[in-house]
This record gives sequence, structure tokens and C-alpha cells, in this order.
Amino acid sequence: METQKRILAILHIVSGVFLSMAILFLSVFLTALLPFIFDQSETDVPRILEIIMPIVSIISTGIIILFAIPAIIGGIALLNNKSWALTLLLVLGCFQLFSFPFGTALGIYSIWVYAEDKKRTSSN
Repeated sequence: METQKRILAILHIVSGVFLSMAILFLSVFLTALLPFIFDQSETDVPRILEIIMPIVSIISTGIIILFAIPAIIGGIALLNNKSWALTLLLVLGCFQLFSFPFGTALGIYSIWVYAEDKKRTSSN
């Protein structure tokens, strides 16, 4: 079971790092693309984009704070055998069930590892 926990921890760390990198890349890409959009757009579009871009930035930062950072922290904590880490990864895995196909697989694996661990601890 320790091998399964180790694999789960590494998968969540990798998932959190990839999510952070993807959102940061998207944010930088949109920020770099914004001046070109302003140059080619009509008069009202830049004003609308000036309103929308901070909202997009806040949402992307929120996603990183709510999902990516806890996944990395939970993975590292599980590697260090913290008692709360498996529960955190279960919650994050349940949220990832909606992210098809990789998040779904990771979510199912998180639930399975949690259930197997609780089954083993209750039988001992």
C-alpha cells in the first residue's frame, strides 16, 4: 500500500505543477497578445478587454490557489507520511473527477487508494 500512496503523491505533485504551468503560460500568452488585439480592434473592444482581463487573471490565480498548490502540498505531505495528506488528496481527487480524461483517472485512483488505506487500517 505504501507504493500506491507514493505513486498517488507523485501524480498529484506532477498534476499540480502542470496545472500551475499551464495557467501561468496562458496568463502570459494572453497578456502578451492583448496589445495586438488592442491595435486591431474597434473602439469599444479595448474597453471591454480592459474589464475582462483582470477578471481572467483573478480566476486563473484562484484556480492555482484552490487546486494546484494544495495538490503539490498534499503530495509532498503524503510522501512525508502526514496523516491529513491522504484526506486532502481524496478531496482534490473528487474535484478532478470532472476533468476528463486524466483528472478522472487521477480522481478514481485517489478514491481507490483512500478506500484501500481505510480498509487496511480498520482491519488492523
